Amino acid sequence: MEVSTPEQLKGQFTDEEAIARAFTFADLSSYPFRKRLLIRLADIGFYTIIRLVGSTIRYEVKGWENWEAATRDNRQPIYTFWHNRIFSSIHFWQKRGIVVMTSQSSDGEYIARFIQRFGSGAARGSSTRGGTTALVEMKRLIRLGYAAAFTIDGPTGPRYVAKMGGVLLAKKTGQPILPFTITPQRYWEAKKSWDRIQAPLPFTRCLVDIAPPIFVSAKADKQELEAKRDELQAVLDELDRRGQEWAQQ
Repeated sequence: MEVSTPEQLKGQFTDEEAIARAFTFADLSSYPFRKRLLIRLADIGFYTIIRLVGSTIRYEVKGWENWEAATRDNRQPIYTFWHNRIFSSIHFWQKRGIVVMTSQSSDGEYIARFIQRFGSGAARGSSTRGGTTALVEMKRLIRLGYAAAFTIDGPTGPRYVAKMGGVLLAKKTGQPILPFTITPQRYWEAKKSWDRIQAPLPFTRCLVDIAPPIFVSAKADKQELEAKRDELQAVLDELDRRGQEWAQQ
C-alpha cells in the first residue's frame, strides 16, 4: 500500500477530503480476498460485541472537571490512553469525532473500521510506519475542529511505555494532552497478545479516571519533550494504580 509523504499530503487533499479519509472506510482492494474478508469480519464482530456489552456497562467517572478544563475555549484535547483499553475507550468516547492514530497494518485496518462505526476517525500510521504522515493528518484535523487520540504505547509496545507521538502533536498544535484510563472491574484478557488487551464483561462497572491536561510549549526542545513524555508516563502509571485499587474494592 503506497503512503503519501507529508509534503504530498498537504497539497494532495482538500480539507473535505481529509475529513472523508479519516471518517470513511478505506479501500481494501490492495489486500488479497482472504485478508479483505478477515478485516470485514473482525470489524463487524468487534463492533457488535462492544456495542452490546458496552450498553450494559456502568461507568463511574472521576476527574470530569479535567476534561472540562481541557476543552475550554474551544480547545481540542489530545486523548492518551493505553492500547489494551481501546475497546472500553472507544465505547465511552463514542460519537465525539475524535481522530485516533491506527496502524497501517491489516490489524490496524479492522480497528480503524470499527472505531469509525462508533463515530471516531482514523489517521493511519504509527511510531514505526507512516507516523509522520499520520501526525500531519491529525494536525490538520485538529485545525478543522476535531480532537485527536493516541493509544500511547501502541501499536506494538512495549506495554505501558509511553511514546512520543502525543507530545509532538501537542507541541505542533498548542492543544493539551488529556491522559485518562478506563479500568473494568471484571474483564476478559488476551494473555497472548503483546498488550494483553482487555474486553469488559457484561454488566461490569468501569472507572473512567481523567487526569489534568498537560501542555507542551511550541518552543519545546528535545530535553523538554522527553520531560513531558516522562510526565505523561508518570500520570498514566498513577491512573492505572488508582484504577487497580478501585477494582479491588
